[in-house]
Amino acid sequence: MTVSERGTPPSPGLDDPCAERGPGVPGPPGSPGQRGLDVFLTGQVFMDMIFTGLPGLPPPGTELVTDGLGSAPGGIANIAIAMSRLGLRTGLAAPFGDDMFGNYLWRTLAEQEDVDLRWSRRVKSWSTPVTVSMAYASDRSMVTYATPLPLAEEDVVGDPPPAATCFTDIDRDVPAWALAMRRAGALVFADLGWDPTETWSTDVLDRLQHVDVFLPNAVEAMAYTRTRTPEAALESLSARVPVVVVKQGSQGAIAIDSTTGERAAAPALPVQALDPTGAGDVFAAGFVFGTLAGWTLAQRLSFANLCAGLSVRHYSGSLGAPCWGEIAAFGESGEVPPEVLERYEFIVPYIPEAELESGADSVTRAEPTLR
Repeated sequence: MTVSERGTPPSPGLDDPCAERGPGVPGPPGSPGQRGLDVFLTGQVFMDMIFTGLPGLPPPGTELVTDGLGSAPGGIANIAIAMSRLGLRTGLAAPFGDDMFGNYLWRTLAEQEDVDLRWSRRVKSWSTPVTVSMAYASDRSMVTYATPLPLAEEDVVGDPPPAATCFTDIDRDVPAWALAMRRAGALVFADLGWDPTETWSTDVLDRLQHVDVFLPNAVEAMAYTRTRTPEAALESLSARVPVVVVKQGSQGAIAIDSTTGERAAAPALPVQALDPTGAGDVFAAGFVFGTLAGWTLAQRLSFANLCAGLSVRHYSGSLGAPCWGEIAAFGESGEVPPEVLERYEFIVPYIPEAELESGADSVTRAEPTLR
């Protein structure tokens, strides 16, 4: 990450923004990933296929031909990949179909992205969920195919492993495996999805007693707390959970750490957004890394915003998640002015030496995630 003369920003696309990274690349001494798992999570992995370059959706009875098609793991894989690319030792418990897509997803996560799948399982005769996205006019339409999973969540997870942190959503009750990990000393990071009923039940707030770090977006935070501003929602939530971050998209993020008394706000990265899909997951991965690194609240927010900002320059959540090669190269294109780069100087000691030396030259494209 260097300050250079301003130039032309890189052209965003479908490509994997990471260098050819070997498995198990740790951070520098004292950084996360030095022993055991840094983070454990569970959920559903989807096969994502993204068509781009479309003038619109095809009318009935017609066919559109485009030269843009990306394929990548989706769903819970978005955040698992984002964490692993930062060097966090990431364990995932997820079901995988025994079909062609399931084989692809397993191989990509385990071999290319270095996500530990020893707690995951293959489900015989179950079809892998698939989502097809059609991106056009700075928006997208999606079609998803999914069949019921013939397993309960507790059957997928089993006994959770020791880990420094775990990540879950609290749309429903906090899962038993997360409660067990918290009792064993893990920090519980939590998010939640959109409430399709828009009733915004306050039962969600009661679940925060089992959570250490809560990461809602502004709309969700205001809806659940019955407040009118993100700042008011943040204050309300901070009385219930030790660390609260309210994500505000292009407006950045605000946070309170009640354990230290810190309050912080950080602007979003000033880059051209191509696709915001998965940006919240990438933000969470950056915040987990900063927490394990022992950074101040302001630094954690800045790094999380940096990671999220780099991700939205690419299509698809997992394809866009940055690794250290892209973080090291950030700024060399002149996409942002020197005064913006100065906010991120604290990150430099955590960038692996090989990435600092190679810089932009290391940002190549990985074959397995692009078709």
